Amino acid sequence: MTQHTQRFIAKILNSPQAAGVILILASIIGVVFANSALANGYFAFLEAKFLNLSILHWINDALMAIFFLLVGLEVKRELLIGDLGTRQKRILPFAAAFAGVTLPALIYLYFNWNEPLTAPGWASPAATDIAFALGILALVGSRVPISLKIFLMALAVIDDLIVIVIIGLFYTQQLQIIYLFIALVVIVMLAILNLKNHQRSLPYLVLGLLLWWLILNSGIHATLAGVILAFTIPVTEPDKAHSQHDAEPLLLRWEHALSNWVSFLIIPIFGFANAGVSFGAFSYEQLFHPVVLGITLGLFIGKQLGIFATVFLMIKSGFAPKPHGATWLQLYGVSTLCGIGFTMSLFIGMLAFVEAEHQDLAKIGVFIGSILSAVIGFCILRFAPTKS
Repeated sequence: MTQHTQRFIAKILNSPQAAGVILILASIIGVVFANSALANGYFAFLEAKFLNLSILHWINDALMAIFFLLVGLEVKRELLIGDLGTRQKRILPFAAAFAGVTLPALIYLYFNWNEPLTAPGWASPAATDIAFALGILALVGSRVPISLKIFLMALAVIDDLIVIVIIGLFYTQQLQIIYLFIALVVIVMLAILNLKNHQRSLPYLVLGLLLWWLILNSGIHATLAGVILAFTIPVTEPDKAHSQHDAEPLLLRWEHALSNWVSFLIIPIFGFANAGVSFGAFSYEQLFHPVVLGITLGLFIGKQLGIFATVFLMIKSGFAPKPHGATWLQLYGVSTLCGIGFTMSLFIGMLAFVEAEHQDLAKIGVFIGSILSAVIGFCILRFAPTKS
């Protein structure tokens, strides 16, 4: 490899916009495949089985667990030693996440309250697809202060954890208690390693893989394992270090090791596999179906309104400080990005609806609401003034 090629690759890896661009391109390719002559091969590949799981399940349950591991590591670092290091700063993403889950669900129920077959889809617009939201935010680059990226990450992680609990309580037909009990034992073991400030990766990797397998078989979304593992990785410096590399906390070492793999491989694969929604049977009349209206407006209106109103009231009342360097318009833009529901919303739609017709309507609502949120959110952040 020539020096010119090495410099070119390094430039891409260090570009804040590159990951977002690659994600968008991969997602567009997925949509094209799903609505072309390649559709049969595309869906057959995603549905192909490997070790009793489809390729799509491996992507969404295994690869995305690694993504959530990285995001969890970043959130933990910010909670303990970063911009979310005080209780006053932490309260803002927590409050915003709860509002961002509640209002979209209420909007959906407004359109479907008296419909017993479609009312169970109330949680579909409650989710935020953190991978796509961060990908769009990356396109804006340095125009957005780092405090807003941290706020979005924390909010989206809390949002997804709430949705995972909702799935467990309302959409899981049978929880496997024995797997959950063993998973709890593994979590205790990980916590003990953390308390002892153990800085070797191998025990965490072994126990983390076991935890993922247990949660996968328990009936709960397996990506939860990534978040739990992240919060057990030590952020304090080692007691003894044999080299400069070993002197760095294990959490930071894992962050550095995972960052490029997640941004330039896992997330594009995720986008390619999940953005492929077929619109072959789409009709104009479907836009006004209660399922489509409830999900579209829940994601595009409910998310931004619930989150931004909560953020505005919390800051103005003095309960939480405004993210450093952020303008009100930028906060509104980030609130709008949270309406990108995509995979989690699609996943809930598949669980909530029995009829294939309603599942297809949910896909249309998720796609429209997510695209509107992505485009409008990006435009706001791209052209918003950078000074208060």
